Amino acid sequence: MSQADVEAASAAVTAAGGIISAEVAFDPPMATDLVARGITPAAARAAVEAACPGIDVIAQAAGPHRLKRLLVADMDSTMIGQECIDELADFAGLRAEIAAITERAMQGELDFAAALIARVAALKGLEATAIDRCLAERIHLTPGAQTLIATMRAGGATTLLVSGGFTAFTAPIAARIGFHRQVANVLGIAGGALDGSVALPIVDSQVKRESLMAERAALGLPAAATLAVGDGANDIPMIAEAGLGIAYHAKPRAAAAADAAVRHGDLTVLLWAQGIARADWVQPSASDFSS
Repeated sequence: MSQADVEAASAAVTAAGGIISAEVAFDPPMATDLVARGITPAAARAAVEAACPGIDVIAQAAGPHRLKRLLVADMDSTMIGQECIDELADFAGLRAEIAAITERAMQGELDFAAALIARVAALKGLEATAIDRCLAERIHLTPGAQTLIATMRAGGATTLLVSGGFTAFTAPIAARIGFHRQVANVLGIAGGALDGSVALPIVDSQVKRESLMAERAALGLPAAATLAVGDGANDIPMIAEAGLGIAYHAKPRAAAAADAAVRHGDLTVLLWAQGIARADWVQPSASDFSS
């Protein structure tokens, strides 16, 4: 970000009633902290996003837990750039129909569990080898995913991938990115083909939230020490439960519900949000699942 952006952000906070007490360019020219009082994080976010539409704004309360000890992340369209079920549907010649349902579910227009069960049923008979082909040919990690996880793990954080997708994808993808563990749905496979079923209960928005809460409790962490990131309506409860909830290139409902919305940068913005400069990032040896 430029100095002009910093000045515009400072002016916007001041105009909204805040008082800027410090400006800290902790990773110039990419990231700068503005320390303000007399204004809520939500009001500061709104003011700066309106004044600086080309930059990502993370507004958060000051405190001892800026460096997070738990990260819980969605997978599809967050840690990877694709929706796995849509890619599988393409192998079955059903991409348009399935993708339309996926989009409505992510927008919050459909019940997630019912929509997932219907989409999986439509894929009955698809050869299970399509999963491996999909992983090899279609799935690509989101830029910054491995750096985010490697850096947080190096700092002692626990990382959890929680997806409304399928373990057939989350297991290899979580391993590739470096997550400690993963939670997702289980596809039914019989005779070398998808049998049209998915194991119950469905990993939905409530399970995502409960997974964050259970991990937080197991680690003995306060809510402020947790970070969640996702893109769809089914991520909202998880995002709302976290100390810092971030919507990543997200659907409008998720972006509005989150503490912050990353619209321009990649996943390394979540490291700047924690005050971690590039000099302290842990760089992975590879950047893409298919490489």
